[in-house]
Amino acid sequence: MFSMFTVKNLTPSQVKDSLEAGEIVLVDVREVDEHKAERIKGAINVPLSKLDTAKLPEADGKTLVMHCQGGIRSSKAVAVCRNRGVMVDHHLAGGINAWKASGLPTTR
Repeated sequence: MFSMFTVKNLTPSQVKDSLEAGEIVLVDVREVDEHKAERIKGAINVPLSKLDTAKLPEADGKTLVMHCQGGIRSSKAVAVCRNRGVMVDHHLAGGINAWKASGLPTTR
């Protein structure tokens, strides 16, 4: 049964600071070609279209944070994880677009 939950929106600066502090594992749920074209350094690509929660990276006590292009797919990825019993509830609000709009660097 689906239970209601809240997706926790993180700002680009919160994600940047948490990445630098080693507190999160950033999961890019965009397609492989999107990730290869441009990505946030350190993000691990697990496309939403093939999301297998068993293949999510080990968090090792860190918080898994989902991200996509604009925030829609990462919210869906959180819902998929929660519906499968995986406790993921954070995402980068606005995705990589918000990251770039904040002046943060990407890798091409």
